[in-house]
Amino acid sequence: MGIDWPAVHREALEVFRQYLRIDTTNPPGNEAVAARFLGRLLAAEGIECEFIETAPGREAVVARLRGDGSRPGALMLANHLDTVPADAAGWKAPPFGAEVRDGRVYGRGAVDMKGTGVMHLFALLLAKRGGLRLGRDLVFLAAPDEETGSIWGVDWLVRERPDLFEGVAFALNEGASGMPDFAGRPAHLFEVAVSEKELAPLRIVATGVAGHGSKPARDSATVRLLDALDRLRRWQRGITFTPETRAYLDGLHAAGLIDDPGDLASVEAAIGVSPDTVAAFTNTLNVTVLRAGTQSNVIPGRAEALVDCRLLSGQSRDAWVAEVSVVIDDPLVQVSLEYPTSAPVVVSPWDTEVTRVITEVVTETFEDAVVLPSSSIVGTDNRFMRPLGIPAYGFIPCLLSQEERDGFHAHDEFLTVENLNLGLEVMYEVVRRLCEAQPSEVR
Repeated sequence: MGIDWPAVHREALEVFRQYLRIDTTNPPGNEAVAARFLGRLLAAEGIECEFIETAPGREAVVARLRGDGSRPGALMLANHLDTVPADAAGWKAPPFGAEVRDGRVYGRGAVDMKGTGVMHLFALLLAKRGGLRLGRDLVFLAAPDEETGSIWGVDWLVRERPDLFEGVAFALNEGASGMPDFAGRPAHLFEVAVSEKELAPLRIVATGVAGHGSKPARDSATVRLLDALDRLRRWQRGITFTPETRAYLDGLHAAGLIDDPGDLASVEAAIGVSPDTVAAFTNTLNVTVLRAGTQSNVIPGRAEALVDCRLLSGQSRDAWVAEVSVVIDDPLVQVSLEYPTSAPVVVSPWDTEVTRVITEVVTETFEDAVVLPSSSIVGTDNRFMRPLGIPAYGFIPCLLSQEERDGFHAHDEFLTVENLNLGLEVMYEVVRRLCEAQPSEVR
């Protein structure tokens, strides 16, 4: 019997809205409530769950459907429970209200990443309800603390519960999505992230002479810092070609989405249409935190900024610090890495069973679909799985508009109902083809 997709769409929408109403703002997280919510839905279908406490009030939920072993390894569907904070004053709808307006579901976590979590959840539910005969295990993992580095999330689980990842052949998570256009040209372009940029956040500290606010500042730390940041703002870095970005351009050219991958001016123009694409071709730099002073009548002797930086593959973090220091060109402004160590960037192979199935399903859904490997511009929990030897891919099976992509960590985050429905169907079909026992293998 086939799946009654309209009924599934209605059910999933209600689950999605209930999930969005659970405030898992991190910090502090409090993800245990969300983990228990998902666990109850799984348990109601007869799917056993394990709740793993990583810190007080913080839990992961894990569920597994067993296969008959006729296909090697397990497929893990991994997502995170937490969200970044939301300033309700800047939203047109309550950030934890899950309101549906004009076909959009508004809520913190809608695209990052409770929507994809619901798609993962229903892949399991539908497999169980339909009695899908599995050739390999299907694992669901919803983890806490992704938004502040995964210290109490997948990083913790990899160290403290390595058994969860033993035998996992492939993993799917966030990190890339489909797009309905590229550089103003209509398209069904789906990116699948095989790696991600390296995190290299900087701490920039300016020192100067402290004093009374009533006197002209002889050597202001705050002014030095502002001057340094302004130099970085005006720093024109252009785009950077790596083996990955060149392969991406070749794929766009083959699909007719760019005219000439060797014409730098036209390539820069095409890339410049979307900030997401710009980020995929350059080391990014954004001031996120400023700190100086304690009160208005005291000139501080120290001022600092935290700067979010993400580097393309093959870039050196130490060389990046040196380059930034040269641009600032001030001996009283010191640049250092906020985190001295970083996990190495590992690239998952492209030509695998997972990528072939994703390509098949997407091109059957959209005849003109283009599926390309990419490097995620954000950090995901895949970075902890790839060093284990698990090919892990970023794949949100939706055609996210630029406005939806801009909603990550921003005001008015939303996912359209249309994209939720598309994601449910594509994700299930990908899971079915990857996990179902073949007729000759069924025992």
